[in-house]
Amino acid sequence: MTQNNIRQILSKHQVIPVVNFNNVNDVEQTIESLIEKKINCIEITLRTEMAFECVSIAKKLNLNNFDVGIGTVVTADQIRKAMDLEVSFMVSPGINEKLAPYFEESDIAFIPGIATPSEIIMGKQLNWDTFKFFPAHLFGGITSLKTYGQVFPDVKFCPTGGITEDTHSSYLDLHNVISVGGSWLI
Repeated sequence: MTQNNIRQILSKHQVIPVVNFNNVNDVEQTIESLIEKKINCIEITLRTEMAFECVSIAKKLNLNNFDVGIGTVVTADQIRKAMDLEVSFMVSPGINEKLAPYFEESDIAFIPGIATPSEIIMGKQLNWDTFKFFPAHLFGGITSLKTYGQVFPDVKFCPTGGITEDTHSSYLDLHNVISVGGSWLI
């Protein structure tokens, strides 16, 4: 059960919309729009003051088979709030050994961000095997993921950062990419 079953969550969602809400009134309409597009998940970033309120609103919609996750998780306090809100998954832009126990003890699926081989090795030392590759477009994109697939054959990735409607399927064609995240869906 690596990373509290993150692969199970990601395998249900080839494309994960990454959304930064600036208005709490946009949550319900955005989720309805995603469902119309047959997308049953959302990653709400914690980049605004109202982010946790938006997560709470999304959770209160009580939608069946719709996963609400949070992104830009960088503190233990954010992990505790995620536990209180019972989110489906957590995404961090980086990897940090001090946060590792908080992620693992949360019982919430999580995926830390990496960009370099050293960060992948750090994650593997924590017995993790699934990472957000971020920001993908700045760190070699598909070419880097092909190389990582040869060097780390047991590792899976969810690339985000610069993924577009035009490029996302090329990423998904890679054997080591389990899903992609992006903002083009909104």
